[in-house]
Amino acid sequence: MSDELTISAVPASTTVTPECDCYVHRFGSIASGQRARCCPSDMTDAEWAEVRSAVPAWLLKRGGRPEAYCHREMLDAVRYLVDNGVKWMAMPVDFPCWRAVYDFFRRWRTYDYVRELHERLRRTARECSGRNAEPSAGIIDSQSVDASETVGEDSRGCDGGTSRDGRKRHILTDTEGLLLEVTVTTADVHDSKAASALLEMFMDQPVRLLKLVWVDSAYQGPALAKAFARHGVRIERSCAAPTDNADLSYWPAGGSWSAR
Repeated sequence: MSDELTISAVPASTTVTPECDCYVHRFGSIASGQRARCCPSDMTDAEWAEVRSAVPAWLLKRGGRPEAYCHREMLDAVRYLVDNGVKWMAMPVDFPCWRAVYDFFRRWRTYDYVRELHERLRRTARECSGRNAEPSAGIIDSQSVDASETVGEDSRGCDGGTSRDGRKRHILTDTEGLLLEVTVTTADVHDSKAASALLEMFMDQPVRLLKLVWVDSAYQGPALAKAFARHGVRIERSCAAPTDNADLSYWPAGGSWSAR
């Protein structure tokens, strides 16, 4: 990104490190010290050491006031919200003000930093397992869920195959189950139609090496074949489709997960 300033990796954090070593503490204008870790969703020092070097930093050309909140505390606050499903205004008082946390998350979402952080961590995880940073093979599948009564008719539909009235998530993973791309539609959208858009979203990003995707028998039609052929991706159908709400990592027809 043109407006992004990415910091270099710094030495790993340890349990004896008394002060926070996030970007804002090192170069910002906030006092030293850090919040006590007391929630199950809080990152450990080992987890933070992995995340810290992957956290995108930014420097907007128009300048502005320096950041005033620790990145580790902000990420812990977002993790707490996702883990517990609370409202923004119900954030515990030992985290930064809920409005500051929300603005932090909204800024990251606007500049696509959430995706960038996930991409960096995924690449690191693959390299640690002895694989290439970018996968050459993947799996596409979908899962329908019922929506609550508060979900409007314009964002819900009925999946005739599973009798679900709600929404459907479509995901692309690598052969280890690491998420590559996800999109959510109404439950009445056919898998083949959503898969084309899902692949387009993933392949539009730079340095993609995907060449093979395993799918089940629901993925058919010339439009799907054309979309995959445009990116040089081959489709191979699995021997059996997983049941609804089942594990999305299923065995492909004709072999093991050997692709890198």
